[in-house]
Amino acid sequence: MSSQHLPVFLGLYIIMIPKIQLLDLPGIIEGASEGKGRGRQVIAVSKSSDIVLMILDASKSDGHRQILTKELEAVGLRLNKRPPRIYFKKKKVGGFSFNSTLPLTHVDEKLCYQILHEYKIHNAEVLFREDATVDDLIDVIEGNRKYMKCIYVYNKIDVIGIDDVDKLARQPNSVVISCNLKTTCKNVGRNGSCESLHETTRPAT
Repeated sequence: MSSQHLPVFLGLYIIMIPKIQLLDLPGIIEGASEGKGRGRQVIAVSKSSDIVLMILDASKSDGHRQILTKELEAVGLRLNKRPPRIYFKKKKVGGFSFNSTLPLTHVDEKLCYQILHEYKIHNAEVLFREDATVDDLIDVIEGNRKYMKCIYVYNKIDVIGIDDVDKLARQPNSVVISCNLKTTCKNVGRNGSCESLHETTRPAT
């Protein structure tokens, strides 16, 4: 049995619970990707993780979330995205080959060639399997992006109205809580709406 898992026996079922290491990192500020506020060290730890829990203030605008996402993307993190379906292979000879399996609206052969030329790549094979953007193509060429899951945790929902709480709860990959009142969403509708709140109890230590 792997030492990375702890067995829990429940009747006839065996559930393997992986060990989880939770790291509480200092807050990321605007300009962190450029080294401001020791941001590079903080983000470097983020890149080694499997999932990000982004703690946000529900009483503030969504601009905070956009700033944090921008800083993480600046160092190659792609949150809640999958790798672009673009086949890219450098070659020693043979020139430039461009193909696609569907109509493209963002990138054409000429633009792709110009981008590769900027990277001093003159021999390569490129195949688009989706209508990807220029940024997607650059991510594939760079080859050092990390795609990972992110859960957006909105705290302080006790200081906003239930309609605003419902709006936040409907957003993809989002959770609404109040650490002050130990409150979270109790009933979640089929469409992701928050139908009621309830108080949670902290386990005894």
